[in-house]
Amino acid sequence: MTAPRFTLLHEDAQVVAILKPAGLPSVESEGERGKTCVSELRASHPTALAVHRLDRDVSGVLLFALDEATRASLEAQFRARSIEKKYLAVVRGAPFPPNGTIRRPIADLGKTARVQARGAPAVTHYMTKERLGPATLLEVDLETGRYNQIRLHFAAIGCPLLGERKYARGRDAAIRFRRPALHAWRIAFDQPKTRRRIELEAPLPADLERLLSDLRGR
Repeated sequence: MTAPRFTLLHEDAQVVAILKPAGLPSVESEGERGKTCVSELRASHPTALAVHRLDRDVSGVLLFALDEATRASLEAQFRARSIEKKYLAVVRGAPFPPNGTIRRPIADLGKTARVQARGAPAVTHYMTKERLGPATLLEVDLETGRYNQIRLHFAAIGCPLLGERKYARGRDAAIRFRRPALHAWRIAFDQPKTRRRIELEAPLPADLERLLSDLRGR
């Protein structure tokens, strides 16, 4: 059997969490065929069900339920916003203020989205962790979960993610990165059966580690 393209971060009788690599879709969709996190995980966990998703080019922690009741419980926690999710993002420039909140509505247009007055409310909180010369490392906390929300919001304030091609005009020749510099870093949720609070952290992948090292060396 071919080894899966991800690392298990947590496993119990109801829930599995993986470290999703960039480049592997979370689930199959109209535009995403072939191998996905779901199909890879089902090789070892045949009943695995997706609870949420990350963009193809985003890395980080991803939760799966092993039965329908568990999925319903986790989805309810997402709706109630009792699941805590934190991301790490590397953006061009430095947002002002260094710690703040972006409140800009987002319209979901199918394969893309845009900041638009008639869109759904979208709220992103951020905190500066480190200034890196021409870039900034941020910790990001989503109050809402709109499509491409983090990517859209930081592009909208003039600080697009490094590697952003979809929502930012032009390319920054001085800082090259092959994908949006975004990583789903931490998640905390209540285990549906035991109600124990579980907190997980996904280590940075090698490409982001190299990016940060290069920026610190400038």
